[in-house]
Amino acid sequence: MAKAKKPAAKPAGKKNPAELFDRNTQAFIYNNQVNATQRMLDFDYASGREKPSVAAIVNPTGADSFSKFFFGRREILIPMYKTIEKAAKMHPNVDVMINFASFRSAAASTEEALDIPQIRTVIIIAEGVPERRMKLVTAKAKSLGKMIIGPATVGGIKAGCFKIGNTGGTIDNIVDSKLHRPGSVGFVSKSGGLSNEAYNIIARNTDGLYEGIAIGGDMYPGSSLLDHLLRYEKIPEIKMLVCLGEVGGSGEYDIVEALKTKKITKPLVMWVTGTCSKAFKTEVQFGHAGAKAGSEAETADAKNAALKKAGAIVPDSYDDYDQKIKATYVALVKKGVIKPKPEPPVPKVPMDYAKAVKEGVIRKPANFISTISDDRGEELMYGKMPISECFRKDIGIGGVLSILWFKRQFPAYAAKFIEMTIMVTADHGPAVSGAHNTIVTARAGKDLISSIVSGMLTIGPRFGGAVDGAAQMFSDAYDRGLTPEQFVEEKKKQGINIQGIGHLVKSIHNPDMRVTVIKTYAKKNFKATPLLDYALEVEKITTSKRDNLILNVDGCIGICFADMLRNEMPKKDADEYIKMGALNGLFVLGRTIGMMGHYLDQKRLKQGLYRHPWDDIAYMMD
Repeated sequence: MAKAKKPAAKPAGKKNPAELFDRNTQAFIYNNQVNATQRMLDFDYASGREKPSVAAIVNPTGADSFSKFFFGRREILIPMYKTIEKAAKMHPNVDVMINFASFRSAAASTEEALDIPQIRTVIIIAEGVPERRMKLVTAKAKSLGKMIIGPATVGGIKAGCFKIGNTGGTIDNIVDSKLHRPGSVGFVSKSGGLSNEAYNIIARNTDGLYEGIAIGGDMYPGSSLLDHLLRYEKIPEIKMLVCLGEVGGSGEYDIVEALKTKKITKPLVMWVTGTCSKAFKTEVQFGHAGAKAGSEAETADAKNAALKKAGAIVPDSYDDYDQKIKATYVALVKKGVIKPKPEPPVPKVPMDYAKAVKEGVIRKPANFISTISDDRGEELMYGKMPISECFRKDIGIGGVLSILWFKRQFPAYAAKFIEMTIMVTADHGPAVSGAHNTIVTARAGKDLISSIVSGMLTIGPRFGGAVDGAAQMFSDAYDRGLTPEQFVEEKKKQGINIQGIGHLVKSIHNPDMRVTVIKTYAKKNFKATPLLDYALEVEKITTSKRDNLILNVDGCIGICFADMLRNEMPKKDADEYIKMGALNGLFVLGRTIGMMGHYLDQKRLKQGLYRHPWDDIAYMMD
C-alpha cells in the first residue's frame, strides 16, 4: 500500500470537525467517471462555487494527462494521475476521495487512500465489496479518525457546497429539489434512491436540505445512520433531523438509545421502511443486503414502535412522512428556531450542446454541408443507401463512385464502364511524368504519401488533363453544330491542338488496345454515342493528315464518359460535372493505383526483396 512520506497540512476552512464538506472542499475521483464528474461540476457552478470540487482524477489503468470538462460555459482541464499518492502530493488541500473502483478493488484502493494523512473521507460507490474486507477497512478508518460512506451508495450532498458523484441526478433535479442552496434539514438513509426522493420531499415541506447522506445498502457500511445523525447534532445550521431506516439489522436501535440518552436532542422525523413484510408468509429480502428481518426485533414495525417510544416523530405510514416533516418544520419556524431565508435566484446552468440538439431546443448553422454520405446513424449511408446494401446489391466500385460523385446510382453498364476507365488509366509505364516523379521520390527515401503526391502534382493538360479537355472541346463543337471538318479547321486557325487527339507511339496502323476496348464497350452497351461518333469522324480527318493523330485513350475516355453522363442525367447536369473536373478525377483515381505500385516496386527493389518470375522482364531505365 502507498505510504505518504509526511502528513499533509490539514485543509483550511474545516472549523467544525462534524462538517465533512464545505464550499472549498475538493475531491479526487478514483477511476475515470466522466458523467459523474461533469454532474459534480455542474452542481458547483449552480451553487456559485468559485473553484471546481474535483481537483483531479486518479486513473490507475491510464497515464498522467488531462481531461476536459465544462465549468459553466467555459472548458477546464482536470489533471489525471496514475496513483493516489501522486495526486495527493500534487494537491495537498484535497481531503475527500470518491471511489468508483469495482467491488473487487474498492477495499484495496480505499485502504491506500486511508494511508494518506490528508484524506479524511472516502466514499465507496461499488456494491458487494467482500464483507470481511469491509470490516477491516472500517476498523482502520475508525482507528484513524476518518469517515467512510458506503459501500453500495450513491453518496450524498451538502446543499450549495459539495455533491458526491451522481447524487441528486441531473442539474434540473438538483435545482427542483433546491439543493443548490443550503436549508436547515439534516437527512440520512441507507438507500440512495430513497435519498433522492426524500430530498424532493424535504424541499417541498421545509426550507430545504442542509446535508444528506446515503450510507449504503451493504450489510456492513463504513458508517452508520447514527454516525451521521450525531454529526448533524453538532452542526448549528442543522435545526431538524430526518431519517429513513429499513427492515433488518439493529442500527435503528442505536438511534433509539441515543434519543433516550439525549445524545440526539434535535427533532427527528424517522420512518423505517419494510412494514409490508408482515403481509408475506415468509421473510422477504428487500433489495439491500441487510434488508431482511432475522427476528421480530428486526422488523420495521418493531423499530418504528421503539423509535416513537424514545421520542422520535414517527408517521403512521410512509404516506404521511411528508406531513410529519412539514409539521415539524412549521413548529420550529413558529418557535423562531428556524428563520426562513429569501430564495436566491435560480441558477441557469448551460445545457450541453449534444443534449440540446437531441431535445430539439437549439439550432446551429452547419460548418459545411455534405449531401453524399452520412455517418450519424447506426449505419454509414452512401447517398440513401446503407453500406450493407451496397454489398448486398453488389454495386461494386463503379456503383459507389456513381453515388458519391454523381449523387445517383448508375445502371450496371455505366458502373462497369467506370471500373473500366479506372483499369485502363491505372498505369502507363514508368516513363510518364506521374510515375517517373513517384519513382524518383521513392528512390530518394521519402514516404508513401510524399511519393504519390509528387506524382499526382504533375497531372495537368499534358498528363491526364486531356480527359476533361477532350470532353469539353468535343461537346462544345458538337453542341454548336460544327461539322467535323469545321471543328478541325477552327482549331487549326486558332493554333490550338485538339485535346484527345494524337499519340507519340500509337497510330492508325498500330492502335492503342485501351481505346479499342473502350470504344467497343461503349458502342455495344451505351444507350447512344453521339459524341463518340462525332469524335471518330474527326479522327478520320486528322489521321488523313498524319497517321498518329488518332483518338487517344484520354480523349476516348472523356468523350465516352460525356456520352454516358448525358444518357443518365440531363445534359445541363452532365456538362456541369465535366466543367467541375469530375472526369479528370477518374484519371487521378486510376493513376494513383499505378503510382502506389511504382512506390512499392521501388522500395522492394531498393531493399533487394524481388524474387519474382517476371524480374527478368523488368523495365530498365537509364
